[in-house]
Amino acid sequence: MSLRQHWEAGEETLGLWISIPSPINAEIAASQPVSYVCVDTQHGVNDYMTCVAAFTAIELAGNIPIARVPWNEPGMIGKVLDAGAFGVIVPMVNTREQAEAVVRSIRYAPDGARSWGPMVTSMRRADYRTWATAHVAAIPMIETVEALSNLDDILSVPGVDAVYVGPADLSVSLGLEPYGNDGNPVFDDALATIVDACRRHGVVPGIHATGALTPRRREQGFRMITVTGDALAIRAGFASELAAAAGETTAGTDSGKMY
Repeated sequence: MSLRQHWEAGEETLGLWISIPSPINAEIAASQPVSYVCVDTQHGVNDYMTCVAAFTAIELAGNIPIARVPWNEPGMIGKVLDAGAFGVIVPMVNTREQAEAVVRSIRYAPDGARSWGPMVTSMRRADYRTWATAHVAAIPMIETVEALSNLDDILSVPGVDAVYVGPADLSVSLGLEPYGNDGNPVFDDALATIVDACRRHGVVPGIHATGALTPRRREQGFRMITVTGDALAIRAGFASELAAAAGETTAGTDSGKMY
């Protein structure tokens, strides 16, 4: 299954985020009850070879691998797709022209200009070109005041399947601190504007979140929500276990599993 199939069925898609270059982390994430696992090559510590390994681990675990690329550049986008990504999140898309460039990089002709050469993916799908046309997701990021002002133009680009809000960059662009802005009318109104525009244009609204924020994001209308990432989850898990060890809480695990 692909994200586009989930969305066409009207389903919510929850996901996890991989910043640490480890196929083991990727497989653990892919084994959870989520709809996708995103490998981050922008702020995460992943290079091309760790992407290849992570995508393989995610798909073999029965989940959907996607990637965030560092920038809106055709070569970067094409390489993660050739490596096995089912969709691409592209940062800092602020204009219609930039959104059109995203779609061109992701789609084969006649709908785009992606170069043919699916090195890894063709080993898994003999009909990859047909499959990619039907299933690969184009996901520009909305994370600036400029993008908000051009929202209808961006969302009306044919081939844009979803948009993904980077709440930290959006907050900074709005003149706020990077985190903790829920309840601030400026931030809340920006999210509501994005969701309303997505509904008008039939585009899926996505956002980076946390477990605690996910119910709020669901209520706000987001249908693609990243619940947490590996680095954050590891830090939180260590803190929880250490607090339990100190007798400060009973929130630690009690499975007895330790290898």
